[in-house]
Amino acid sequence: MTEATPADARGPRPSTIGDVAALAGVSRAAVSKVIRNAYGVSDAMRERVTAAIDELGYRPRVAARAMRGSTSTIGVQLPQLDNGFFTRILNGVMGALHDSDYHLIIAPMTDAVGGVAAIESLYDRQVDGIIAVAPAVPQEWLEGVGRRVPLVQIGQHDDPDHYDVVVGDDDLGARLVMEHLFSLGHERIAHVTNDERILVEAATDPHPRRLRVYESMMRERGLVPDVIRVAPPDADASRALDALLDRDVRPTALFAGHDALALSALRAAAERALTNAEFAIVGYDDIPLAEHPLLSLSTVDQSGEEMGATAARMLIERIRGREVALKQVFTPRLRVRASSGADHQHR
Repeated sequence: MTEATPADARGPRPSTIGDVAALAGVSRAAVSKVIRNAYGVSDAMRERVTAAIDELGYRPRVAARAMRGSTSTIGVQLPQLDNGFFTRILNGVMGALHDSDYHLIIAPMTDAVGGVAAIESLYDRQVDGIIAVAPAVPQEWLEGVGRRVPLVQIGQHDDPDHYDVVVGDDDLGARLVMEHLFSLGHERIAHVTNDERILVEAATDPHPRRLRVYESMMRERGLVPDVIRVAPPDADASRALDALLDRDVRPTALFAGHDALALSALRAAAERALTNAEFAIVGYDDIPLAEHPLLSLSTVDQSGEEMGATAARMLIERIRGREVALKQVFTPRLRVRASSGADHQHR
């Protein structure tokens, strides 16, 4: 760490936000906005403040700790609380921190609170580090967060400089699904996925990767991709899947981009009394409900608990001083259950 601050009679001291404001010729509030990467900051102000931060070697979190010490809290930002995959991640985080002195603060996204606001709320509570599952937050903004507080992102294929990433191999996971369905003789395979128009970082989001693998593998076999894109609320998925199964010639199999979509497909199929042999369904995430015998959903296991535990351990390393960005990629496994009708061959 570099310390470059004016010396006084007591010797060198860490630079402060006031030093940055004075050098940049702006207010403390303006410096705070730039540090938080807040909206509404002009490019000129950002450049002045950033230049002052670089010249002074100002480290906001280090300076803050010197004044107040650790809060022994870790923030976890989640897209929602009713998704079983995020529950797996949270359980992994809690398990890894069980014997530590850290406590958790959870900040879910809501209709009124987006990912940016949820993460900012954790930072404002002076947590020692943040674990984010933030598909709706730009990587550039997260880089700014990572400069001022230890940060680990789960689920996105980011290539960051100032935070760590824990992610699954979505290309392999999608290939496992398609190879499974092809092995059962399916040719009319549909894919339901999140509408890319709701994605902030489509290049790093897992769902477009799964979609590209699906389309590529269909075309390699001379088959026509059948893509259904849905956006929140859940009713949109239900309507789309109802329309899919009401076609005169419906698909014989469905690759669902995540398990919540697969559950909607199971409901639609059950309402039409379709057997697994008539309409095979494979999901993605392996939520706890997937293995329930009444559902028995074939799905891709991303090792959610291990992802969460790994993210927690990486975050502790960052809190203790590691600055080099790390990326951990998990190998997915296909859990074959009854929903894909694996005992039946389709022609």
